[in-house]
Amino acid sequence: MSEAPPFTISQTMLDMVFRIGELVNSIEHYELLDPHPKLRKQNRIRSIHSSCAIEANSLSVGQVEDIIDGRKVIGPKDEVLEVKNAIEAYSLLGDFDPYSMDDFLKLHGIIVRNLEKEAGRFRSGAEGVFAGDRFVYMCPPPEFVPSHMENLFAWLNESSSTVNPLIASCVFHYEMVFIHPFSDGNGRMARLWQTALLGKWKAIFHWIPIENRILKAQQEYYDSINFCNSAGNSNRFIEFMLRMILNALEDSMAEIRTATEAPPRHLTKFILKMESGKYYSVKELMELQSYKSRPSFLRSYIKPAREHGLIEMEYPDSPRTTKQRYKRTE
Repeated sequence: MSEAPPFTISQTMLDMVFRIGELVNSIEHYELLDPHPKLRKQNRIRSIHSSCAIEANSLSVGQVEDIIDGRKVIGPKDEVLEVKNAIEAYSLLGDFDPYSMDDFLKLHGIIVRNLEKEAGRFRSGAEGVFAGDRFVYMCPPPEFVPSHMENLFAWLNESSSTVNPLIASCVFHYEMVFIHPFSDGNGRMARLWQTALLGKWKAIFHWIPIENRILKAQQEYYDSINFCNSAGNSNRFIEFMLRMILNALEDSMAEIRTATEAPPRHLTKFILKMESGKYYSVKELMELQSYKSRPSFLRSYIKPAREHGLIEMEYPDSPRTTKQRYKRTE
């Protein structure tokens, strides 16, 4: 028998688990009727960008998409490699057993390949966690890391039929961060492995960008971890992560509904006037429609066309740039 990590299931957790279950059922229903490969790709891009950005990777969403599409990106060599490794790791996620420590180590080997000497191996040195220059806590000594991780995976397997997978994945995330089993890549692995655990339960989680929500609440993410370190249990972190999962599902549900609804006829007629593969400025598009009022045109055509995924921006990382142009989505 393993030693169970310390946590207590609260009513707040149960309420969020129920709401998450309802959203999962709704999204599965929509996906069964009409899968959205383009939306899945965009969500995967967000997941990779956000998880790397949390660790101070400076590459933009557009640059991550360029790397996925095989285009050359100019940026810090290590950051480009970090994103390439993450792309491979996320693409293979469904092939790994999230209840296997061997697979866990294999995935770490991909995440930090050619970036870290101890790729795919537990750390051999002492580690401390810092917030800037401030020391936060000393991680368990390296000689105890293998036994701590073996116990965590043993608990994960033993509790698979008794602890809700949503809660179990949050507990694993926190405990892994606390143990800090690697010399590098701990945060990325914790987030990625939680996705693997959730994806084993419900496949749609392979495409839900929970990392994007964590990035937006990054300080609260760290604060909840630090609070739990002091409290001696993962309760607050579990509630935080369940909220992130719920928010990410709500985001995805809204996007799926928008993509599923048929666009108004005036938009489809407008899109058909655009040449395939050609970028247009707002002024040029207004001329196509013989439109005079720019604010009205943006409100009636550009905004809804973007929401329905009918047009793409040339500069997605700078949506308000005066140089912005649009092309028809193929």
